[in-house]
Amino acid sequence: MKHRRGFNPLERMAAHRKALHRNMVTSLFRNERIRTTKAKALAVRRSAEKLITRAKVDSVHNRRIVSSRLFDEGVVAKLFTDIALRMKERPGGYTRIVKLGERQGDASEVVILELVDYKLDIEGADKKAKKTGTAEKKAPKGEGAKAGKKEKAASAETTVEEKAAE
Repeated sequence: MKHRRGFNPLERMAAHRKALHRNMVTSLFRNERIRTTKAKALAVRRSAEKLITRAKVDSVHNRRIVSSRLFDEGVVAKLFTDIALRMKERPGGYTRIVKLGERQGDASEVVILELVDYKLDIEGADKKAKKTGTAEKKAPKGEGAKAGKKEKAASAETTVEEKAAE
């Protein structure tokens, strides 16, 4: 039973677990999305959400606490200037876990841990396609099919009228 167990030790020694949390939280803030196992994601989510809550109030004290728990100073700056500002109105729940399925080797559940406001850069891909000319303009399904049928019907009527006139 799991009575009075505060956290999941992930079968690691304290120093290894601390380094794992630091690495994964740093990667999460740098990329805003990481792929990992469910157990690690649940453990790292706690650390990440505490740091985001700290970063919402930009003070020297909070910057020192956050930078003592992260490796990269660039990520600390991004956390305070970009991520914390996006989460300013949100009272909590800054991360989301999306299940992907089971890993083939050991059948452990694999998930994506991402920030809630993470969006794929689909618009950027569309702009690149337009610049290169690979994007084609297509009519919506309903309109294209109806237009094709109307054209065929109109051409059939003209051929019938032409034959009758001859």
